[in-house]
Amino acid sequence: MTVLTRKFVSVPVRSGRETWSAICGILAANDSSAGARELLSVAGVASSLIAREAMTSPIVIYGSGPRVRIYCLYHADAVDGDDANESGLIFDATEGDWKMSLPCPVDDLNWVQAELAGKSRRITARDAEAKLEEDDSGTDSAQTFVLKLDREAFFRP
Repeated sequence: MTVLTRKFVSVPVRSGRETWSAICGILAANDSSAGARELLSVAGVASSLIAREAMTSPIVIYGSGPRVRIYCLYHADAVDGDDANESGLIFDATEGDWKMSLPCPVDDLNWVQAELAGKSRRITARDAEAKLEEDDSGTDSAQTFVLKLDREAFFRP
């Protein structure tokens, strides 16, 4: 699976809202697309999470093209911007059957999940401290095969 990573300068250089706007700008190629509108519909919640510095764990978007992980840089890392990579994508990450997972502090998880559920069926929240699973894409087109080796049969004469 191909994974692209982007790192956005955030607080104190940008507000949570400005950071979310910059993130939306690279994910949705067309400002008036359905995907762009859906991203903007959760701007308040996403901006709040960015301001809470939850995006040291990645935002993950998947389902349409390569998986994209987006991090935010905070404090001195944001000010110097050396690790920033805000370059655009060569595809529209909000085209087709895409999904997004936002990291969230566990103490805010219930209200954030409820807010997102009322605004989007594609955008969800997860515990920011939880380990990301590598195969959470949910795509039907990708198949996983497990090879099980019967060692006894393999070594029989």
